[in-house]
Amino acid sequence: MIVEFTAEVFRWDARDDASWFFVAVPPELSEDIREIPRPQRGFGSVKVRAMIGGSAWATSIFPDKSMGAYVLPLKKAVRDAEALAEGERATVRLDVLD
Repeated sequence: MIVEFTAEVFRWDARDDASWFFVAVPPELSEDIREIPRPQRGFGSVKVRAMIGGSAWATSIFPDKSMGAYVLPLKKAVRDAEALAEGERATVRLDVLD
């Protein structure tokens, strides 16, 4: 399954010293992903191949109960390569692997 969406980059605010950044998969696409039968993985994660601009990497998306959606972590190398900062919008392509 491949999904594409545009979402705002946000900083994880659970801790003041956190430097984790994410984009949220829209709730309707998250629901489609949840419906795919797959083996249970830690924290409810789902393996994906993510692409933003010219950057592609293997990672996992994680359910965020407060948003009712999956979130995609954005590592610093990707944010730097794609010039993404908090509050900016990123166009994301996910190849859901599980």
